[in-house]
Amino acid sequence: MIRLLVFDWGDTIMRDYSLPGPMSQWPEVAWIPGAEAALKHLAQRYFCVIATSAGHSDVNEMKLALARVGADRYFQLFFAQKELGYKKPDVRFFTEVVRLSGFQPHESAMIGNLYDKDIVGAKKAGMTAVLFDENNNSTQYFPDADHVIGSMHQLITLFP
Repeated sequence: MIRLLVFDWGDTIMRDYSLPGPMSQWPEVAWIPGAEAALKHLAQRYFCVIATSAGHSDVNEMKLALARVGADRYFQLFFAQKELGYKKPDVRFFTEVVRLSGFQPHESAMIGNLYDKDIVGAKKAGMTAVLFDENNNSTQYFPDADHVIGSMHQLITLFP
């Protein structure tokens, strides 16, 4: 039974415009369409955390960026590679996030938009892996993804 939802940050929860410096300092920030509605539902039923390998942001910078759109309130814990010492797709990144959250890998699902970074590592760590494929690359094969979704709203169906 899944109890922990681990979300990637850029282009999963918030749009990554690939600007220089920390997202908290960008002139514009935005939700991924449907992410806020999905989190409103999921955060009431699951322990939700956010974990990033973003090179420009530590946990405090990530929290500041999330707060700009009000997303910070949906997450109980925040993880960044700068503090963890590992980055995706290193299996240790995922196992540390799960361990520090107080769960086991089999109780955890990773939701992310990058197959090679978010999905492959999470699957190797023993987590359920959900690929957010916003661009609908359904012609590609994603063998390590347990689920492939095209909109964040589909998470409500996957995790009722």
